[in-house]
Amino acid sequence: MTIALASPILMTQAGYFLVVTLNRPRVINSLNLDMIRLVRAALEIAKAERQIRGVLLRGAGERGFCAGADLKSLAQAVQAGTAEQADQFFQEEYAVDLAIHEFPKPVIALADGVTMGGGLGLAAGADLVIATERTRMALPETRIGFIPDVGATGWLFSKCPPGYPEFLALTGYEVQGTETVRLGLATAYCRSSHLPLIQDALTSLKLPLPPERRAAAALLRAEIALFLETPPTLPCPLDDWVAQHFQGKQTLQELTESLSSCSLESLVCREVWSRLGERSPTALALTLKLLRHNEGRPLPEVFAAEAKAAAFIVRHPDYVEGIRARLLDKDDQPRWSPPTLAALGPLPVDF
Repeated sequence: MTIALASPILMTQAGYFLVVTLNRPRVINSLNLDMIRLVRAALEIAKAERQIRGVLLRGAGERGFCAGADLKSLAQAVQAGTAEQADQFFQEEYAVDLAIHEFPKPVIALADGVTMGGGLGLAAGADLVIATERTRMALPETRIGFIPDVGATGWLFSKCPPGYPEFLALTGYEVQGTETVRLGLATAYCRSSHLPLIQDALTSLKLPLPPERRAAAALLRAEIALFLETPPTLPCPLDDWVAQHFQGKQTLQELTESLSSCSLESLVCREVWSRLGERSPTALALTLKLLRHNEGRPLPEVFAAEAKAAAFIVRHPDYVEGIRARLLDKDDQPRWSPPTLAALGPLPVDF
């Protein structure tokens, strides 16, 4: 089965696998509602067809797996007074992400190149998330006045070392190459030149797969082990620093007070202060509130809370302003409302 090449999603059955390709390479496969619905349809096909034993997710082009949501179209909907279109997108996107987490068959994501925001949401539920030297993973949403979502405010805690859920979500720190495996965002690493070999090995597999998802995924990993590399597991001084200043912080004031106690001459401290300072204060506060609420919760509850937060923040002035400053006018001078953390009052949103 194959969908026409003009489609933003390509589906091809190859061996035991349904290969699902995100097919908007000019915009690094950014997701719109049509793509979300086609991915959902692909999952339903893969679930129903007995001869399909797994799903392989990949992105077209050389730039990346998926850069996230199509932010320009979402901002246009909000500006046109139809924010409910953005609500619909997020509801359906979260439903697809949750479906991948709960899928009964193994899912493999080839996270080559840019894999950010909504791209991470698609990959997070996969059994194997294969990164390469070109992989760049991040949750950059607070920089455009939005929040890390796609379940990240929940699943980061089960994937990442202490403090990194807060650090990655608030600062938008970009994780590259082998570091994606060390920090838990990817599960395996290979050279990008080996990805075609991995895909061929998976889609030409002759062995029957076990019916249980985890057992099948373990067998698949063993079949491609020859192409995978084991990144060095050297201790990283940043880990202790991140845990000390970010883990479990209840408020932004507590977090910034902790940061102020570290050496201001530190390059790390200066970089983090700079990152936090350029982000929407409202988005930062809402992100931390989500993290504290969603830590340890079941994923359906995580997505439900994120949907409420997303509905609030897309109607806040910072959302359209952030997209204007970062993506449309590109003046990098967003006028946040309020402009500082000190001026921020209680958030009128509950989960």
